[in-house]
Amino acid sequence: MAIISLTMPDTYAYATELRVRIQDINYGNHVGHDAFISLLHEARIRFFNHLGYSETDIEGCAMVISDLAVVYKAQALHRDRLTCEITAGEFNKYGCDIFYRMTHATNNTLILEAKTGIVFFNYRENKVTRMPRAFAKAVS
Repeated sequence: MAIISLTMPDTYAYATELRVRIQDINYGNHVGHDAFISLLHEARIRFFNHLGYSETDIEGCAMVISDLAVVYKAQALHRDRLTCEITAGEFNKYGCDIFYRMTHATNNTLILEAKTGIVFFNYRENKVTRMPRAFAKAVS
């Protein structure tokens, strides 16, 4: 079985703390993969809010997820405090990658590394649009 690997950045622009809720726990008594994706989404929204944006208004554009990759390293359990570090990179004319590094807040154990590809989208025209320069500048 092939295992994916991600080339992660050395530094991150933003960090936020998340708490594992009971609804994040699966039948294995740890955070389920679907809940981790929701936690990454929450962290990304906080990152964009920190920059003065929302996912539906980034300099007049929206963003959509074009791909997702997650590599799990350790478990997280109910009530764990998690630190999620985020940064942007791999820019192109239509979008970029958002990188995530999630660790246990208490002992810094690496839980996962992930990345989402984002593209900018104009919902009025229903098509992909160029990445706003101000966004690229804000996350660089």
